[in-house]
Amino acid sequence: MRYTLLSLRDLAVSVGPFIVLAVTLLVLAYWWLDPNPPKRVVLATGPAQSAYEEFGKRYARILAKDGIEVVLLPSEGSAANLQLLRDGKADLGFVQGGTSEAGTASNDQLESLGSLFLEPVWLFYREEAARKVTAASATAEATLSSLTQLQGLRVNVGTPGSGVPNLMNKLLESNHIESSALKISQLEQTPATVAFLAGELDAIVFASAPESLMVQMLLQTPGVKLMDFAQSEAYSRRFAFLSPAVLPRGVVDLAANIPPQDVHLVAPTTTLLTRTSTHPALLELFALAGNEIHGSAGWFKRAREYPNVKNNELPVAKEAERSIQTGPPLLQRYLPFWVANMVERMWLAMGIIIAVLLPLSRIVPPLYEFRVRSRIFRWYGQLRNIENRAEETQDTGPLLDELNEMESRAEKISVPLSYTDELYALRNNIQLVRKKLQKH
Repeated sequence: MRYTLLSLRDLAVSVGPFIVLAVTLLVLAYWWLDPNPPKRVVLATGPAQSAYEEFGKRYARILAKDGIEVVLLPSEGSAANLQLLRDGKADLGFVQGGTSEAGTASNDQLESLGSLFLEPVWLFYREEAARKVTAASATAEATLSSLTQLQGLRVNVGTPGSGVPNLMNKLLESNHIESSALKISQLEQTPATVAFLAGELDAIVFASAPESLMVQMLLQTPGVKLMDFAQSEAYSRRFAFLSPAVLPRGVVDLAANIPPQDVHLVAPTTTLLTRTSTHPALLELFALAGNEIHGSAGWFKRAREYPNVKNNELPVAKEAERSIQTGPPLLQRYLPFWVANMVERMWLAMGIIIAVLLPLSRIVPPLYEFRVRSRIFRWYGQLRNIENRAEETQDTGPLLDELNEMESRAEKISVPLSYTDELYALRNNIQLVRKKLQKH
């Protein structure tokens, strides 16, 4: 081990301060960037058996694969979700377009993960009630095509937390209809549906994706019809958060031809909102899960039409925009999420650290050389001292003894082979001084 080309001990001592500095900088960067997300996140969904609840379960299953626990927080609906986000009781939540007024101070801490799907306004009515307001005969088909025809009817518009009451108020106001002209109730979805089927309500309003079990059931219930918004295009021009949508003929059941003709609807766009304090890696995971959940074709969309960054009332998070447009990052396609996320979020910090340490690393070779050569050169001071003292005394015996001791210690010096020439040069110089003392 003594006869090596490199002294590992000296090299370690020379490089050690830079390793300590690099580790310190990495720890500080890790603390500052916080690359790993929390393993628990709260998602505000909606009422039982709603599309929001079903989508929440899908997000939970997908994120569980990456070790993230998604806690589903039931609520009354869109408006309640928005309030939960503002109060900090939820990290993310489904919110229907038009629920919040963009630009208000209460929205400063919120951002969007993109538009996920259209959430049509489903206005179901009993055919018997339609006969009363249209004066249709017992044999003629009674249909409703305008909100003005609802005056005098018993209409349930959902709970205040669902966002539907606020939406219906805007639609009724645009038709110059006073809310007092309708017998409005605000029952929850399930009790309202039971009352509607029992004949206690004339009409019921949902704002939900077609995946809702209630919607699926009512579309196929005899004696129940879906109102056709003949002015759907006009509504979309009046309200920026609304889009015209068409329920194609036969899309519910081709064999039974349900619905029997195209039905025009108006549909707000549902977005996934989050607090700006939510970890960026979680935003990326939710956005990628949204591509998987909402990217397929459906009743009101083509494949890969959603999610998108259109029709958002709040700013879209950059992580979500990147994930929607380009899909998963390159590293996440081949590495586990935790590894890929760590590299993606730390690479810039590591690059800066390397850029800082690279110029400093030039000090390592001369520092290493100095440490090795100092084992040899420090003896020259003692050798010079002996030589100078020889000029001042006639008794060189003690000096020769000191020189002999110095030589025996110098023989035990261990240096890499590349520095042995300097070690032998020291021994030669000791011999020169010895000869000088002997001659003196």
